[in-house]
Amino acid sequence: MFDHVGLNVADLATSRRFFEQALEPLGYRVVMDFSEYGAVGFGTDAHKPEFWVGARDPRGTGTHVAFAAADRATVDGFYSAALAAGGTDNGQPGIRHDYHPTYYGAFVIDPDGNNIEAVCHAPE
Repeated sequence: MFDHVGLNVADLATSRRFFEQALEPLGYRVVMDFSEYGAVGFGTDAHKPEFWVGARDPRGTGTHVAFAAADRATVDGFYSAALAAGGTDNGQPGIRHDYHPTYYGAFVIDPDGNNIEAVCHAPE
């Protein structure tokens, strides 16, 4: 549905370090670097950024971005990497029965106060 999504951040270097580490288990890396303009693009394909962070206003807190994970182990890897990168726990990896029976997700708060999630919908 979406081609790409952007998130405004307070400090590009801090957010870049956080997302490089947090998204690595999901296969994302910086694929476009426009840091001289205050933005970097992450993707799983070297030619296609899907997630951008940019140091610009207006910024908000509480934005929710969920990344698809291939399996539950990848969700676990995201969660561990995000915490190691300085994220704050906002929901340990696990089934979210309220969402649906196979919704396996983990949530962290990024350096700007946004809710970043990795989710797998597969039945194990």
